[in-house]
Formats: sequence, structure tokens, C-alpha cells
Amino acid sequence: MRRKIPSTAALSAFETAARHQSFTKAADELAVTQSAICRQIASLEDFLGVKLFRRDRRGVALTEAGLVYSRRVAARLDEVERDTLELMAKGGQGGTLELAVVPTFATKWLLPRLPLFVNEHPDITVNLTSRSRPFLFDETEFDAAIHAGTATWPGTEGQFLMRETLIAVCSPNLIAPRTKLTAVDWRRYTLLQQSTRPYAWREWFASRGMQINKDMSGPRFELFSMLAEAAVHGMGIALIPRLLIEDELLRGVLIQAAGHEQLNDRSYYLIFPENKSDNAALIVFRDWLEQLAGEYREAAGLG
Repeated sequence: MRRKIPSTAALSAFETAARHQSFTKAADELAVTQSAICRQIASLEDFLGVKLFRRDRRGVALTEAGLVYSRRVAARLDEVERDTLELMAKGGQGGTLELAVVPTFATKWLLPRLPLFVNEHPDITVNLTSRSRPFLFDETEFDAAIHAGTATWPGTEGQFLMRETLIAVCSPNLIAPRTKLTAVDWRRYTLLQQSTRPYAWREWFASRGMQINKDMSGPRFELFSMLAEAAVHGMGIALIPRLLIEDELLRGVLIQAAGHEQLNDRSYYLIFPENKSDNAALIVFRDWLEQLAGEYREAAGLG
């Protein structure tokens, strides 16, 4: 079906005239005659069936509909110009990758390593947007997503990155100088909860052969980054994937409250729609990320 879109010449003439509130100034900027501007705007108004300007002997002024439309048209033309200049500058090479990411993984694992990719591939721009839950690619501008779950999404392809190992961590001031907590000890401490994983502590204790009757009580936090900060400040013991708190463990602001690590069934995937599988920038990023994740799994003993 043919798109209901006016000509770009008419939109450009309208945006310029709206910005100047003058047909004459618009004609000067676009290096055309005033009558040419008048014709383009008149044709646009006929196309829309809406008056965009009020005309009188003192000049022209935008109608209310014209004001709203001019702002939207200006934003769209800016986007087209930006994309055009980017393509011209790169000569068709490289590109931009729009990536949806789970926020804490992006902040704590991906971003510290992303400069390596930028140095190797300066012609590819990677934009990151936080998305914690699955979505439909057709309804977004995303090329791919990094998601934590148990499987990929229907209608997509997925590249496995790594599994999670959950560890219990806290401030060294909270349990020092104790090095091992018994079942009785666990009941004395506040267990910090992750709001989207209400059974995480129960499953972690079960993997140790333990049962704690307060495993679902304690303050709840949406993001692992919030959990980590709460633990750093002594609010309790948090259960967090090791890969998300490498820096805190290295700096000693968090320590393991127990040596047990639970390898759970939740994994991180790079997910992309099938129609994006031949996207050149995505292929380069996928290969780089796959190698990086493989090296991390090997170093962490995750296979």
C-alpha cells in the first residue's frame, strides 16, 4: 500500500517557513523564489486537508495545527539529516547498532569491556538502552538485545554468552571476623531480596541442603546494582551473580558470606530477530562478544 507521506520538498519548505514565520526568509534560506515556497506549502495543505498558516496583510503565522505539525516535522527531518550525514561520512561502511540490555549486566560487565570493541571497530557505534523484560523487535528500533533468562525468544536467533553463578555477599564489617555461617547464623541476618526473583534465596539454600524459614523476607530491590549498594552499606546479605560484582569483590567492599556458589539455569544471551542475522555491524559485534564471553567462561571455570 502506498504510504501517505508528503514530498520532502514540501516538508522542507514548510519546516523552514515555520521556523522563520516567514515565506520570504524561507525562500532566502532555500535559495528559491517566494512563490515556490507558497506553492509547496499550498500543496502540502491540500494534501493534508488542514490549514497550516494564517495569511493576512501583515504576513503569515502558524495555526495551532501547523505549530504542532512543524515541531514533529522538524524532529523527523533532523533524524533523516543525521542518518544521511552519518552514511556519507562512513561511505557505507560500519554502522550503528541499537542494543537493548539488562541494565546491571551492561553497567558492570559489558561497559568495562566495550572500549576494546570501540578500539577494534571505530566505524561501528553501539547504542545501549535499558530493557529488563522481553519485547517485540518489530515494535522497536533495536537490532539485538542482551537478555538474562532460560531460553531465547520465539522468532529470534540467540547466541549463548554465559551462565550465572550466584554468591552470597555482604560488607566485610557485617560478619567479620566470622568466616562460615551456620543455619542459626543465617537466621540472624537480613537477607536482601531481588524483587524479580522472589525464590532466589530459597533455591540457593536448597542447593546447599539447607532450609531457612525467613528466606523470602527482607527489603526488596529491583536491580542487582541496588542490591550490591545495599550490601556494601551493611544493610544485609545479598545474593548476586558473581559476574556483576567483580569490581566490588576486587576492591574488598564486598566479601563472600559463604564459599558456596550456585550455578543456576539462568543464562545470558545475545538475541536478535531472524531478519537481522545478515546485519554487518551485528555480525561483527556478535563475533566479538562471543569470543569475549568464551574467554570469560574459561577464566571463571564455567566451561
